[in-house]
Amino acid sequence: MAGLGEQASIYTEEHRLTYYECDRTGRATLATLIDIAILASQDQSDALGLTTDFVQSHGVGWVVTQYAMTITRMPRLDETVTLAVRGSAYNPYFAYREFWIRDAAGQELAYITSIWVTMSQTTRRIVKIDPELVAPYHSEAVKRIPRLPRPLHFEPTEATLSKPYQVRFFDIDPNRHVNNAHYFDWLLDTLPADFLLQHNLMQVDVRYENEVKYGHTVTSEVNILPTTTDGTVTTSHRIRVGDEKCCEVTIKWQVIAEAVE
Repeated sequence: MAGLGEQASIYTEEHRLTYYECDRTGRATLATLIDIAILASQDQSDALGLTTDFVQSHGVGWVVTQYAMTITRMPRLDETVTLAVRGSAYNPYFAYREFWIRDAAGQELAYITSIWVTMSQTTRRIVKIDPELVAPYHSEAVKRIPRLPRPLHFEPTEATLSKPYQVRFFDIDPNRHVNNAHYFDWLLDTLPADFLLQHNLMQVDVRYENEVKYGHTVTSEVNILPTTTDGTVTTSHRIRVGDEKCCEVTIKWQVIAEAVE
């Protein structure tokens, strides 16, 4: 599907990383990476007249179902990055959106692809995409959108690490569901601090399956798979509410030669 979305509008803006967007090492958090990408996406939508109020006036909200992220380097405290976003393609039920994050020299720090759907505000079910909500992006209408990598199927073991988290009022965004960036805090917080200090993110594959709602208690689980010969480690994650799977995530990490303290 070469050339997909080439005619689609690309929106860019700059962002300076602040202390509250970074962890103790001075690196941006994964939640921050998603937050600033979605901020650029929302700014593009607003500039095109596709505000949250306008979308909700159609009785729907946009919801992400999958992410695939390739990370070369996480932005650092006080670094100014350029965000670029493009609504590349759509079919009757799914929209494909791309994000680029680059440093001051134009080097790509992260590339993110994503799949989106429109969800009814009343039934909380996926509905057909109203062409009026995508036309201003000049997205390409296609029969099939690109498939993103599917995370590993999560299998709990005796070594599985898990933590419970209460979904708070402040976790809910204007689309009336849990801000998807919060999932990444739940996912990574389940890993030991030593692991997070000794590894860099390389690849993140996410698939959301069932909605998390206000008042739920979610359980975040992770398996740390054996280190491979090339020095990478894969972690397999699941977030569930009771027996219901809400999302699965696979993350590939690079061992840091000199661990960050």
